[in-house]
Amino acid sequence: PTQRRGAVPVQVDRADFARPDAPWLVVVFTSATCQTCAKVVSTAAVLTSAEVVVEEVEYGARGDVQRRYGIEAVPTVVIADAAGVVRTSIQGPVNASDLWAAMATVRAAPDAPEV
Repeated sequence: PTQRRGAVPVQVDRADFARPDAPWLVVVFTSATCQTCAKVVSTAAVLTSAEVVVEEVEYGARGDVQRRYGIEAVPTVVIADAAGVVRTSIQGPVNASDLWAAMATVRAAPDAPEV
């Protein structure tokens, strides 16, 4: 059967998230009822550095933010640059290698912001 994926934003307002001055933002949209979400959050947390801020947006605590960005499926990971442009996204479970590769790819893109 065909399964519909949830929406993913193409732009985020960096002021909605921690450290808006960081060159890169990784947002993990989650729900407390999602059994997979905690693993995705812990996998993403390893990316945290001076250049990369990782933030969890849990529906029960920040449902307004999830609704503003049209998030309908969790876990959803978005990687945005300093201007808030979403460079890539991943929906559903993700392993560390795939998430780290996605981050490396967007950071190495020719149009990626200078760090």
